[in-house]
Amino acid sequence: MASSWTARQNKLFEEALAIYDRETHDRWHNIAKVVGKSVEDVKKHYELLKQDIDRIERGQVPFPSYSGSLIKFVR
Repeated sequence: MASSWTARQNKLFEEALAIYDRETHDRWHNIAKVVGKSVEDVKKHYELLKQDIDRIERGQVPFPSYSGSLIKFVR
């Protein structure tokens, strides 16, 4: 069963990834502690993030259309 993540936990996750890079000893343990999740949950969340980034980079995720936005995206 997938663990649900709050917006706050996602933000903490992103910040922890920036602080605890690949070279950090016990990286996943440190990130899990910050976020309040298990190491397994954090690793799964990271893999999902990588998959999302891959889809975005391949152009498989369309830009959102914000009503009232002054910025118009050109493709």
